[in-house]
Amino acid sequence: TMPAFVTPALVTLDSLSARTPDGRPLFENLTLAFGAERTGLVGRNGVGKTTLLRIISGQMAPAAGTLAVRGRLGVLRQALQPEPGATVADLLGLAEPLAALQRIANGAGTAQDLEAADWSLEPRLEIALADVGLPGLALDRAAASLSGGQVTRVALAGLLAREPDLLLLDEPTNNLDAEARALVAEVL
Repeated sequence: TMPAFVTPALVTLDSLSARTPDGRPLFENLTLAFGAERTGLVGRNGVGKTTLLRIISGQMAPAAGTLAVRGRLGVLRQALQPEPGATVADLLGLAEPLAALQRIANGAGTAQDLEAADWSLEPRLEIALADVGLPGLALDRAAASLSGGQVTRVALAGLLAREPDLLLLDEPTNNLDAEARALVAEVL
């Protein structure tokens, strides 16, 4: 039996290997487990950090080995670029659930809206936006009007509001100034 203080793994990699498109090995026979603890992946450019995160998140298949994920993942990609015409709600990844709540509030909600409604989403989102230093940010604001650092913080707030079991953050502080980096570190 497992001791009470050990948390089960959320991600388990067994003999995982990855290669570049031209066949160069990035890593081979990687066996690890990630639980609820904070873990940093550190290495030089080009050694496969982003590739490993893409494999874990299901965006790529490994060259060899197996992967098991337990629970819901939240993924923050590096160099986020909002789609043309996107709003803050789109950038949060919550446009449809928020629109459904709005339809319900306006008396135009469907049975499907009512069934899927996440009644605590708006308060969780308000807290998450405040936590990343963007309290009261208008959800209908054009995402293109935000700075690169604000885009990253909005995307992080969207992940936090969805309450995943594990967050995968790929260079989350790239576009952040010192104050925003401190906010993100405090949130995490």
